Amino acid sequence: MIINGVTIDPTFAEAFPMKGTRIIITAHNTKWAMISAQAFTGFATSVIACGCEAGIERELDPSETPDGRHGVAVLIFAMGGKGLAKQVETRAGQCVLTSPTSALFAGVEGETEMALGQNLRFFGDGFQISKMIDGKRYWRIPVMDGEFLTQEKTGVVSSVGGGNFLVLAQSQAQALVACEAAIEQMRKIPNVIMPFPGGVVRSGSKVGSKYKALNASTNDAFCPTLKGQTKSDLSPEVESVMEIVIDGLSKEDIDKAMRVGIQAVCDLGAEHGIRRISAGNYGGKLGPFHFHLQEIMA
Repeated sequence: MIINGVTIDPTFAEAFPMKGTRIIITAHNTKWAMISAQAFTGFATSVIACGCEAGIERELDPSETPDGRHGVAVLIFAMGGKGLAKQVETRAGQCVLTSPTSALFAGVEGETEMALGQNLRFFGDGFQISKMIDGKRYWRIPVMDGEFLTQEKTGVVSSVGGGNFLVLAQSQAQALVACEAAIEQMRKIPNVIMPFPGGVVRSGSKVGSKYKALNASTNDAFCPTLKGQTKSDLSPEVESVMEIVIDGLSKEDIDKAMRVGIQAVCDLGAEHGIRRISAGNYGGKLGPFHFHLQEIMA
């Protein structure tokens, strides 16, 4: 398959099941809601070392938030419900409770529920107040700028992590421009995040390493400086490879995001140095979700 001079490899991205939730952070204005959301989603690129994968889904208009204020929707994913709950509680306590004018709400109904502000209430030292509204419990916690309002629980949904595609280009600059174009379009798709910095990862990994202490190591087959030292998957003209990783609330959400992202790269085409689109997989051994590139772009 060739689109605008760009070869779409006959391969698939391999993804795995995760647990996820959406939270809504509101504040006095968008600036402060975004500051809190950025802090909440810090150091959350990969479960390999961060414990979770998180990102900002989109800004919310006051008409879309529970308290009628400016807000930001955040998605966060982990390998299991217990790990997810720990990450949400820790990050909420350190990054939302502490942020001026903030409030915190559930953003999704799930198969199960977990604590959101349920344990944060203890920071109120006995002065916290509980309110039930439409069958949902909220906590008002006194803080120095007034009070922190938080919903007690949020939903947990079965999700998908690790959808991906690789952009193979003639130069580093061309690969980056292509990925930026892809991310711009992918951020318009709901229910997904691209958790790496700016949505792009240059240090794609493979499972395992020559060093026993490491579970993952550099994907040498796609490293241009190793063409003569390893079994390379790169042709001579490819000098840079970048990867976009996608987490989503469903397989269908990731399908949509991959489609618009790959199309944005192909719209630039061979004229702008883009040679191939490929994907990372481990022979089907890592996870049950397989995103076949040519089927997605058919």
